[in-house]
Amino acid sequence: MALARRRSDRRIDYWPGFVDALSTLLLAIMFLLSVFVLAQFLLSREITGKDEVLNRLNSQINELTQLLALEKSNTQDAQDSLANLQASLSAAEAEKSRLQQLLAQGAGAGAAADARIGSLSGELDEERQISQRALSQVELLNQQISALRKQIAALEDALQASEAKDRESNTKIADLGRRLNVALAQRVQELNRYRSDFFGRLREILSDRENIRIVGDRFVFQSEVLFPVGSEVINEAGRVEMKKLADAVIELQKEIPPEINWVLRVDGHTDDRPLSGTGRYRDNWELSSARATSVVKFLIENGVPANRLVAAGFGEYQPLDTAGTDEARSRNRRIELKLTER
Repeated sequence: MALARRRSDRRIDYWPGFVDALSTLLLAIMFLLSVFVLAQFLLSREITGKDEVLNRLNSQINELTQLLALEKSNTQDAQDSLANLQASLSAAEAEKSRLQQLLAQGAGAGAAADARIGSLSGELDEERQISQRALSQVELLNQQISALRKQIAALEDALQASEAKDRESNTKIADLGRRLNVALAQRVQELNRYRSDFFGRLREILSDRENIRIVGDRFVFQSEVLFPVGSEVINEAGRVEMKKLADAVIELQKEIPPEINWVLRVDGHTDDRPLSGTGRYRDNWELSSARATSVVKFLIENGVPANRLVAAGFGEYQPLDTAGTDEARSRNRRIELKLTER
């Protein structure tokens, strides 16, 4: 009886728990069904836009693929860099070992090294001082260069001004040159007029002599009219003719304006027969010059100003007639008078 009672009590104790468990299971199943329905609804909506989702997924997959490839490349580079670093580390460790050995071997040379370092420090200080002085000199040179540049600029300005003045001066000089040429031409014309008047008067005064004539712009006396053979002394007949010439020159001088710088040039000429060399003159050069000088001195003695006279000797080298006859030689022995400018 007691056993049956205990069994009966156990049944009563399990049933409410079973009911609670069954209720909880039903609620869970209902919840799961609700979730399943909701998931089906959401899935149906998601399936509706599956093309767009797939495209996005494909794009993301491509991006991830590229990132994966890039990461693989970076990984390979990192591995290569790591290998290089490991090799450098090995080399550094080897160098460290070598330096440690050298340091151990050179421990005794430390004092000498310190002394050398001190010496080098002193030399470095001296070099710094030299560098400082050099910098000071460079600064001074820069200042001088700046001053020189200013001077050059001033000189260039002065040069440009001078060139402008030169151009102006050249223009004035050209103008003056033209004026001078015109003035000279006028003077030449005036002198030619006076020369014509002079020769005209000489022609009137000396018209009775056959051995006195006009050749071009020169008045010609044959030597026989004035000088004995081989002599520079003017004979009596020649002195008479030269006196007439002196008077004509003096009269002409009164008419020529003082600004015309004229001279009467006396040229002596001989023939081509050489002198014997035993007389007073060694050659025809000396004889022709002496005869021209005798005429000039005679004119000066008779009142012609010395500054208006010029004597020149040409020997036999300016003949009027190149024939080798006695007549040609006679024509070539002459005294020529030419009125010209100095």
